[in-house]
Amino acid sequence: MITDPIADFLTRVRNAIMAKHQLVEVPSSNMKRAITKILFEKGYILNYKFEDGPKPTIKIALKYHPVTKVSAIRSLERISKPGLRKYTSCEDLPRVLNGLGIAIVSTSHGLMTDKEARAQNVGGEIICFVS
Repeated sequence: MITDPIADFLTRVRNAIMAKHQLVEVPSSNMKRAITKILFEKGYILNYKFEDGPKPTIKIALKYHPVTKVSAIRSLERISKPGLRKYTSCEDLPRVLNGLGIAIVSTSHGLMTDKEARAQNVGGEIICFVS
């Protein structure tokens, strides 16, 4: 049994990037689907597909530079963990790499990036940093 499914999701993606895989398959949940959609909208992954069935999964096509073969995702870091949750107000939302990366925040309006949360003036739980 996995105690932190979001950390497992991020680790699977991180391991696939380090192994230079084109595709990674992870078990699905609503939170993981929302994180995947944000990664796609911000250009960190190439594509994704949600597969329903007895064991729903998410297939993620990773994005690499065509010449240098460097991944679009440089780092994935889990911030709020089950043992220590990290909540913040909209004024105190962190900037990842001084605005070059994104922080994924779980708010009362759903999952969104730190920039969207500042624009909507909402705070929440900082799920992870992506750069």
